[in-house]
Amino acid sequence: MKFIWKNIVYRFGIPREIISDNGHQFQGQRIQEWCQDLHIRQRFTTVAHPQANGQVEITNRILIQRIKRRLERVGGNWAEELISVLWAYRATSRGSTGETPFSLVYGTEAIIPAELGIPSHRVINFSEECNENLLRENLDLIEALREKAFLCI
Repeated sequence: MKFIWKNIVYRFGIPREIISDNGHQFQGQRIQEWCQDLHIRQRFTTVAHPQANGQVEITNRILIQRIKRRLERVGGNWAEELISVLWAYRATSRGSTGETPFSLVYGTEAIIPAELGIPSHRVINFSEECNENLLRENLDLIEALREKAFLCI
């Protein structure tokens, strides 16, 4: 539960649902009561068939391929390369949804490092007041955007 608090709840809020394998850490009475208290629905993939969680399997396959490519080019430790591979994945729009994972989580696109070196329209015309108003509008619309993306998957 400590992992869920640190990596999910404190970053994104309480989830509506947690999908996991049938590992003992997700099936104990303590976690089940915790999920019930917070109104979190638990769903499980089968132990013998984790591929049932297809979207996660696809994402993992993509990330593994990208880490392998990165290591072939620059060498090093895969754990050191993981963060930059994750960043690239999160900031790249998906063909199925037309959205980036980053925008579906935060309601806005990430400013990538390249935009700081060669300023984009978005960086040049940045206004803190306009940005705050736009973020409020986007937060109102984010749920509809997520639903639309979910239907495209």
